[in-house]
Amino acid sequence: MDGGVRRGTDVLKALALGAKAVFIGRPVLWGLSCQGENGVSELLELLKEELRLAMALAGCRSVSEVSRSLVRRKELTCRM
Repeated sequence: MDGGVRRGTDVLKALALGAKAVFIGRPVLWGLSCQGENGVSELLELLKEELRLAMALAGCRSVSEVSRSLVRRKELTCRM
């Protein structure tokens, strides 16, 4: 995923595409720079809640229910 993981929906997309884990870089640094360790903890809780909500909206009760069918591929066309 180009652009990184910044939201719970990004985590869901990565899992749907077959990821076993995701790395969270920039958001952790933002949380650390704003509120230190507490900022990172709050960020991780927020991501977890966003992932739970995204999974619920997608009809998934657990990570094992996340499948590739949740992701739709957009065809790119050249308009030249």
